[in-house]
Amino acid sequence: MITSLLDGNKRFVTDVFDRERDYFEELAKTQRPTVLWIGCSDSRVPVNTITQTKAGDVFVHRNVANIVATNDWNLSAVLEFTINHLKIPDIVVCGHYGCGGIAAMDEDLVDDRYIPIWLNNAYKAKEKVDEKLLSLRIRISKEQRMQLIVEENVRLQLEHLREYPFVRAAMQEKKLSIHGWVYDMSNGEIKVVQRDTVACME
Repeated sequence: MITSLLDGNKRFVTDVFDRERDYFEELAKTQRPTVLWIGCSDSRVPVNTITQTKAGDVFVHRNVANIVATNDWNLSAVLEFTINHLKIPDIVVCGHYGCGGIAAMDEDLVDDRYIPIWLNNAYKAKEKVDEKLLSLRIRISKEQRMQLIVEENVRLQLEHLREYPFVRAAMQEKKLSIHGWVYDMSNGEIKVVQRDTVACME
């Protein structure tokens, strides 16, 4: 696989880079992305492929289960850089159906140390869905339940995003909008779970 990656880079240079050299030379000077994408690390959800965007269009941060953790210094630095310096006007938190991280919240991960700790940041989504299903006395399939948790997790992470003071400030000044999406691997489509949440601040 490593050889395949290097061979793929050679094809990129000859088939893409050389043909669009002016674009990439300009891109090397500065970046002006207009969206920060917070998504899952899952290899089946390649941002530029599913959104048909080019290099330089989207600033990307990915982790297990597309989590926004306020104690994650990596993400905190990404948010601070993109909002305060790149002046990005839109943030998308994008989950996906069939997420292994979300499914892992139902598993007994006795041999894992870090995954359960990380997934604590999404656990409220699972609790909310299960409580609602119980109160309504609704029985649905395991797959449907997981899809609901995936969607609720996106909403939860948007809540976490608004806990950052500089995120709230940018939203209140109408300089930033945040959006919740879910990618469906079965048909390639993106579902809008929560639209522009500037209104939620008012």
